[in-house]
Amino acid sequence: MSSETMRTNEVQIVDFAPFIDDTSTTEQKQMVANDILRSFQSIGFVYLINHGLDAEKASSMFDWSRKLFDLPPEVKALAPHPVSGAHHRGYSAPGREKVKQYSESGSESDGVNATELASGQNVLDVVRDIKESFESGREDDDEMPNIWFPDGIFPGFKEACLDFYWACFETEKLILKALALGHNLPQDYFLPYHSQADNQLRLLHYPSIPASLLKNEKASRIPSHTDFCSLTMLMQDNIGGLEVEDPNHAGVFIPVPPVPGSIVVNAGDFLMRWSNNTIKSTVHRVRIPPSLVDGSSSNADTIPSRYSIPYFCGADSSTIIDCIPGTWSTERPKLYSPISVLTNSRVPFAIQAREYVMERLAANY
Repeated sequence: MSSETMRTNEVQIVDFAPFIDDTSTTEQKQMVANDILRSFQSIGFVYLINHGLDAEKASSMFDWSRKLFDLPPEVKALAPHPVSGAHHRGYSAPGREKVKQYSESGSESDGVNATELASGQNVLDVVRDIKESFESGREDDDEMPNIWFPDGIFPGFKEACLDFYWACFETEKLILKALALGHNLPQDYFLPYHSQADNQLRLLHYPSIPASLLKNEKASRIPSHTDFCSLTMLMQDNIGGLEVEDPNHAGVFIPVPPVPGSIVVNAGDFLMRWSNNTIKSTVHRVRIPPSLVDGSSSNADTIPSRYSIPYFCGADSSTIIDCIPGTWSTERPKLYSPISVLTNSRVPFAIQAREYVMERLAANY
């Protein structure tokens, strides 16, 4: 572990500054890249500090998020998420989404992970998926166009989302460069596969609720799941509640508490496959903040509101990928054949990647 790297539990905190500093030596950049890759290989998550994403823009986006979710329900409903989950844009009310985790066979888990929200049910009666969200992407995405509020309603919000979207894309490219260097590849190796910015900016709000609703192993604000993109960049407030499953102990979860000024980056299912399973796409969830679990909070009967902003980074759909060089050998053969990004084979079934992504999205609604 480098001198610029620290640990919190099992997720490393890596100082990204030497990698993005033009005055850093090749050795300094390589050390940062190696630290990131090691954390991805061990637990699938890493904290980045001094990551280059403008702190004022991030703070402003959180301000916009709070203003958005403070709007009356009838106003938020003016930019509705379509009934079809495959069109993942616009506003979703609390309880609308039902996060489900897919097994390697392609089947979804059900029961404890699905929120059955009866029409008109009060949000406080919902045990799982107690959150509301707003999704947006690039403006020129004809397949999944953005859904904004009508002109004159919530002015400035659209522009703020798009500005932050593209700021995150610049940080994504830096992380991809580090990931390539960690694999001893040219820094630009992953960039052609992510040139179209097929990404999603998500604003999330978890309303304040009685802690008793989540003091149950089968309940969470977001149930256990993995992401299915290449990378996820997460910005979170100071409330906490994010947990990642220990890859060496199934069912044991490790808190990923807020680290001021950091972004949490995790690998998705697609990157795990791309890396010949050398990188982990780790199960994670959002539950009760540790301060409430251990009783240290002065108001342990109520879980405060939580805000987070994940930015999901997806690969372009028109490129051909093979296992990353260096992740396979005679002793460790390729687990997957070269494929188009449009054909994502999931053992033992083979389905279209776009169909897979759309199915995963749609299954959440």
